[in-house]
Amino acid sequence: MLKIGLDAMGGDFAPEAAVKGAVMALNELGADSHIVLFGDEAQIKAILAAENCNSDKIEIVHTTEVIEMGDHPAKAFQQKPNSSITVGFGYLAKGLIHGFASAGSTGAMMVGSMFAVKPIEGVIRPTISTVVPNIKGEPLMLLDVGLNVDCKPEVLCQYGLIGSIFAESALGIKNPRVALLNIGEEEAKGNAQSQAAYALMKAEAEKGKFNFVGNVESSYMFTGKIADVVVCDGFVGNTILKMVEGFYQINTRMGLTNPFWAAMNYENVGGTPVLGVNAPVTIGHGKSTPLAIKNMILSTERTISSNVTSKMQEAFKA
Repeated sequence: MLKIGLDAMGGDFAPEAAVKGAVMALNELGADSHIVLFGDEAQIKAILAAENCNSDKIEIVHTTEVIEMGDHPAKAFQQKPNSSITVGFGYLAKGLIHGFASAGSTGAMMVGSMFAVKPIEGVIRPTISTVVPNIKGEPLMLLDVGLNVDCKPEVLCQYGLIGSIFAESALGIKNPRVALLNIGEEEAKGNAQSQAAYALMKAEAEKGKFNFVGNVESSYMFTGKIADVVVCDGFVGNTILKMVEGFYQINTRMGLTNPFWAAMNYENVGGTPVLGVNAPVTIGHGKSTPLAIKNMILSTERTISSNVTSKMQEAFKA
């Protein structure tokens, strides 16, 4: 049985959005997949009753505390031991659930990732990534998108391997093309960080670690012609992600719709996986709707089923 943990108390519209999203996900989950909701049992049961849901594929773990967005993440994780996030990570660390997702405090989710399940041995810095479409409707993976705003070349190089493993395992892209985001395609382009990262990634590619195709300019990212995985530091990645979100909102307000822009909707993405830690963790947008929660659950299920974590552990052990 595959168990997906969900923080029912996380997000701006919790617990309603979280529980309703879980109900929506039931029809698309695998036959052996169950959802474990962490949160106030009475509130969760009331929402399930209102949704006419009595599925045996939903379990509830009662918690009495909530880590609020304004709480200090590290202090709250320790000072609120019966919070939905803290208890959820406790279950994840013990193997009682196989993955954990939340639209709650990003800081607390990262504290749990780093100190409850911990980074994979050999990983310098875990990363958060996002998957967006290219113009062909194919998945494009971007990492980092906000966890590490400053990255040493060695970290960027590791992102190439991490991204390659995820793209091949979870997204089904055979021998994914990994590119380094830069201001030009030539090897000597960019600042000292970019040039050093290029040299390291080229060397790893020559060892057969991943398929490094060189630099990619931002204007070519979404064409699908150059790369399947784009590596950058978290400052740049987060800037690109928010710019894309802004363009989506502008297009929507102007009434301009097409499959490419529709796929940019955060609700369809669901959440961003934390990669490089010892268990599947997914972080959702604070304003997540039931649709976004549903897709976050399905994304977490896909990450669990593809055995991404064990594949990364093996890669870094080697």
